[in-house]
Amino acid sequence: MKKMILVTSPPACGKTFISKKLAENLKHVVYLDKDTLIVLSNQIFAVANEEKNRSSDFFEKNIRDYEYEAIINIGLEALAYDDIVLINAPFTKEIRDKEYIDEFGRKLAKRNAKLVIVWVVTDPEVCHQRMIKRNSDRDTWKLEHWDEYIAGVDFDIPVELDNPTVKDDLLLFYNSSEEEFEESMERIVTILEEE
Repeated sequence: MKKMILVTSPPACGKTFISKKLAENLKHVVYLDKDTLIVLSNQIFAVANEEKNRSSDFFEKNIRDYEYEAIINIGLEALAYDDIVLINAPFTKEIRDKEYIDEFGRKLAKRNAKLVIVWVVTDPEVCHQRMIKRNSDRDTWKLEHWDEYIAGVDFDIPVELDNPTVKDDLLLFYNSSEEEFEESMERIVTILEEE
């Protein structure tokens, strides 16, 4: 059965590194990164004469959901040509919306595919240090307003998405240390390759 893998977590948990490493270790996979669409989003900010702030009301209203819709549609198209599509994106709002996830799963089932969520578990302070180290424009506001930003970030594992009878619906990738990373990579690649 084909798979749509969503690698999700709050920002700076290591999604991109993990997503790329998972894609390297899996066979017949298409890797997609929602950040690829940022060039288009930045153009929308510029044309609208808005500050580039991915935490702003303007972004939430005019850009955010369209980025997700675009990357999912690209992923659904790619699934017609390969066995696994792996999307690297936070899915912050969507991952907490059981109805959205269930509907997405039903949409995939019609294409003989299943949804797999890989949730990256990382200590918030480790995320803070990684965000400082990566020194990206998209983090400027977050770092300048760290306490306000981090208060609104939900690091809780979305356990409501885990069906105990399904082995690979929600996979936890622990990533606060090198040891956690190595163990999680081996475990998750093994599970994903079983079918």
